[in-house]
Amino acid sequence: MSERDDYPAGAPCWVDLLSPDPAAATGFYGEVLGWGFDGPGPGQYHVAQTRGRDVAGVGGQPAGGAPIVWNTYVSVSSVDKAAEAAASAGGQVLVAPLDVLPAGRVAVIADPSGAALGLWEPRDRRGARLVNEPSAWAMSVLHTGDPDACEAFYRELFGWQSEPFGSPGLKLFRLPGYVGGEPQQPVPRDVVAAMAPADREPYWSVDFWVDDADAVAEATAQLGGSVLAPPSDAGGMRQAVLADPHGAAFSVTTAPHG
Repeated sequence: MSERDDYPAGAPCWVDLLSPDPAAATGFYGEVLGWGFDGPGPGQYHVAQTRGRDVAGVGGQPAGGAPIVWNTYVSVSSVDKAAEAAASAGGQVLVAPLDVLPAGRVAVIADPSGAALGLWEPRDRRGARLVNEPSAWAMSVLHTGDPDACEAFYRELFGWQSEPFGSPGLKLFRLPGYVGGEPQQPVPRDVVAAMAPADREPYWSVDFWVDDADAVAEATAQLGGSVLAPPSDAGGMRQAVLADPHGAAFSVTTAPHG
């Protein structure tokens, strides 16, 4: 299901970057990921597009500063109720619910380990309209040193179920009843995210599929970004971890074919 027009509650639905220089960021990602952009709208917010369909957002950093990171958002039926539930389940509300009209209503929470995650109550913007193909978002991964607390938190908040997968410490989050991904993928189609051991402070990472991870890594370095982990093969895929010129990290994976 590469093309989507809606997401059920509990499914990750959108990713974005809030940059101190959104014009430079759109130039960088336009080159390395082949994105076109619609906008800017309020907050210097640009919507990245592939094949004319929304895939991600790039906006201006809020006044007072904020971490320069790629953010993941989970669709909810009520941001206010979800934020309250997150606090009751042992998390924190980092940004209280607010309207970003006409797109939707948003809040930012932290899970018990401290990893920040967005909550999205959709109105005009339901989420990414293209996923799981080159130049589109494919997966978000929680990196944490407290997997037990996080499993319990996300199960209570979103109904996610976890199970081991592949290398030690790696787990999949599944949302029963959800159908996403592609028929040929190596994981069940109700997988909505993954969890891995933390290599630093807890955080959510984002991964984009590309046609050629090596070429994207080379372009990233040429355009002033960084190659944090060079392209390597694992599990039948080729992946690199990169950072844009302002330090926002992201990974790219050569998209499977066939």
